[in-house]
Amino acid sequence: MAIKTRFTEEFGIEHPIAQGGMQWVGYAEMVAPVANAGGLGFLTALTQPTPEDLAKEIARTKEMTDKPFGVNLTILPAIKPPPYAEYRDAIIQGGVKIVETAGYKPQEHIDHFKEHGIKIIHKCTAVRHALSAERMGADAISIDGFECAGHPGEDDIPGLILIPAAADKVKVPMLASGGFGDGRGLAAALALGADGINMGTRFCVTKEAPINEAFKQQMVENDERATNLIFRTLHNTARVMKNAVSDEVVAIERKGGAKFEDVQHLVAGVRGRKAMDEGDTDGGIWSAGMIQGLIHDIPSVEELIDRIVADAEAIIKSRLESMIK
Repeated sequence: MAIKTRFTEEFGIEHPIAQGGMQWVGYAEMVAPVANAGGLGFLTALTQPTPEDLAKEIARTKEMTDKPFGVNLTILPAIKPPPYAEYRDAIIQGGVKIVETAGYKPQEHIDHFKEHGIKIIHKCTAVRHALSAERMGADAISIDGFECAGHPGEDDIPGLILIPAAADKVKVPMLASGGFGDGRGLAAALALGADGINMGTRFCVTKEAPINEAFKQQMVENDERATNLIFRTLHNTARVMKNAVSDEVVAIERKGGAKFEDVQHLVAGVRGRKAMDEGDTDGGIWSAGMIQGLIHDIPSVEELIDRIVADAEAIIKSRLESMIK
């Protein structure tokens, strides 16, 4: 059996499960197993230092799978922005047919990709942003609830409300993102009006994820309370794993009047990357969601996807159906 939705039909995949773009995680080693297991994985474009490196990573992924996969391109305001046009060209020339966009004013990127027949999934944190992306031409939406890792926006709307609120208005297929990691979540997302789920943190805790084992084990041991919200006072909220560094950032912000410069040394990407490479779970900032509380093992990607789909099918066909008399 299989769960067929608008998402699986329109994007040509077997299961309604996506692995979204994740900085320092979205490499071929992560994406190809997701694709081979019937999901939709995304390379993270800006994890690659240059557009040329991205082209090589696309080619490497194609050597590891003949199934569909995509590339995430996150657009953020910057004093010196990355060469987005060159990254787009690498994606186009690489023959990738699905792109996940996220962030700031994606119109020019959507237009360029669609000129080349590429389908766009735009990731956002609010219904109004989803509708804006739909008007821009996005083929699907990934709606990110407050439970998510990374940037949940500033509205603080959890998925139980955000997903159906978006489903009431968004016409294109929609993925539910933030707080998903098992079959119960997939069944719930479908019941709320989504066409599939997008997972980040849960895919980090798999055998194939290119992450130090200490971080995987820490996320297994953590519960649903083991996250911190940082940058709240800077109006750029990010949900990260609770550790010594993120606790320190929160403490600085709580004193009041904090500027980014006051925490910059703590949240620097170089520091976080070094901590991850060394397995120092208290050494830097690491994005992780509340779903940690529902992660209890480190399966292979294939085992995880098969289990999620099987459990969701059982819930839909057995548990829920048995309640109708």
